[in-house]
Amino acid sequence: MFEKRVYLFKKRDRETWQQIKAALKDAGLRGVRSGHYLQDVVMAGGCGAKLDPRDFGARGKIDHDIYWVKVPEDDLGRAQDILRQNGIVAAVEDERDLMTDAALRKSAVDKYYP
Repeated sequence: MFEKRVYLFKKRDRETWQQIKAALKDAGLRGVRSGHYLQDVVMAGGCGAKLDPRDFGARGKIDHDIYWVKVPEDDLGRAQDILRQNGIVAAVEDERDLMTDAALRKSAVDKYYP
């Protein structure tokens, strides 16, 4: 009941999040917790309605949620094997990267070759 859980997945990617949840459920892994939360700060609109101006673009509403999956620490290896067998790649992004706009994030090349 009071097991330590570790992040298996934490990223802005709803489709992968749903695939991970389904794969772990089908495999019968118990003690899995998952959810999502809004990390972005909503910019105040001109009328004070707290509407996010990014939601009114050509493609409609943008999904700003961060999706996460936690598994019991003892089952982390098993959960990773289940995902590997299903061809799913799970990632845990750093909080600083999640808060940074995509245009300002450092690419993998910039991280290793500054």
